[in-house]
Amino acid sequence: MNIRLYNGLICTMSDRTEIIEGEEIWVQGNKISYVGPYKRSNLIFDRELDLKGNLIMPGFKNAHAHSGMTFLRSYADDLPLLDWLKYKVFPMESKLKKEYLYYLNLLAILEYLTSGITSAMDMYFFPEEMVRASIDVGFRSVLVSGINGDNLDSVKNMEDNFLRFNENHELISALIGFHAEYTSSKELIKAIAKTAERHKVSVYMHNSESKREVDDCIKRTKMTPTQYLNSLGIFEHGGGCFHCVYLSQEDFEIFKQKQIAVVTCPSSNCKLASGIAPVEKMINFGIKVALGTDGPASNNALDMFREMYLTTVLQKVVNNNASAMDAVKVLEMSTKIGASVMGLTDCDTLSSGKLADLIVIDLHQPNMQPLNNILKNLVYSGNKQNVKLTMINGKILYENGKFNIGVKPEEIYKEVNKIKSYVFL
Repeated sequence: MNIRLYNGLICTMSDRTEIIEGEEIWVQGNKISYVGPYKRSNLIFDRELDLKGNLIMPGFKNAHAHSGMTFLRSYADDLPLLDWLKYKVFPMESKLKKEYLYYLNLLAILEYLTSGITSAMDMYFFPEEMVRASIDVGFRSVLVSGINGDNLDSVKNMEDNFLRFNENHELISALIGFHAEYTSSKELIKAIAKTAERHKVSVYMHNSESKREVDDCIKRTKMTPTQYLNSLGIFEHGGGCFHCVYLSQEDFEIFKQKQIAVVTCPSSNCKLASGIAPVEKMINFGIKVALGTDGPASNNALDMFREMYLTTVLQKVVNNNASAMDAVKVLEMSTKIGASVMGLTDCDTLSSGKLADLIVIDLHQPNMQPLNNILKNLVYSGNKQNVKLTMINGKILYENGKFNIGVKPEEIYKEVNKIKSYVFL
């Protein structure tokens, strides 16, 4: 389908993060074919969308999620992380069946679309069901393994999925990873490091999410999780770590030297009382930082607006500095920097030749007026009601509150509630 979007404002995120007026975007098939001033064209458009002064920008990139955890939303609240996992989450997850994950993932995708999220880096059980759900509705997913324990056969399965998913579909890609240091044996981690070395790729995992996790690792290994994982060769080709609330100065040095990215998840870390990641310090130290929602059991919303707001205001508080963590930088973290961390550089900006993953922000809402500084307004006062349109791979999946994904939301809700009743028996 060929689509023209005109008469709006554009933030391409290409070189400088700024608003451009008087330009338009053409989408041919799944790619952006033109960004610039109005010009005549022989191209026949299937749709021409008058944006009426609204904003076009790249879609948000959710760089850490457990989409299938939708069945646990508001089930295990008000507990610290490790107790939450051990006594509530893990027992319920042990009852999951593969066929449940299709609709659990579809529910998450609905929420992503309403939040302007055009891709998610997902770590959860039965990843083939997230692949199936994503392909069926047109969502872009990056799958990262969450294996753990001491079964070395799982490493072979992880490698097979890594190879298979990267050749499966244009909407699907995969990365190598594991759950965390504290849930994985030394032998498993070393086997993963060897696999990453064989393919010359980065590795992704949870890291230093809680103080107890770090203290326990030091007690067992005499090293922080970062130092211990580094000693096992996990970071030889870089990587990405989720949360990173408690990092030592030596950890910072390892992150910088090995070019390890951080994905911060402020809502989840606050709700579980894990702490506040030193994001401002990380960025000033030269560490790349992206944003993630984490899962709907620990957040409980899959909402990038909330993550952006908390990222900036929490850094102001902990640094006692109202100028810390500029809002425009946070917007970059949620779009093009997130795309870089997820390996999605073909849809990081709105540029000719890039994949057409974009959103339209409704500026004709009270929280967006007056138009003093639109980009900062997105971070400080924007919310999901401002997402007017979400396009992925050139297809409009969400527009004016309605989904275009080939399945009715009520059908998804019905199936998810059935699954919940099965699991909670």
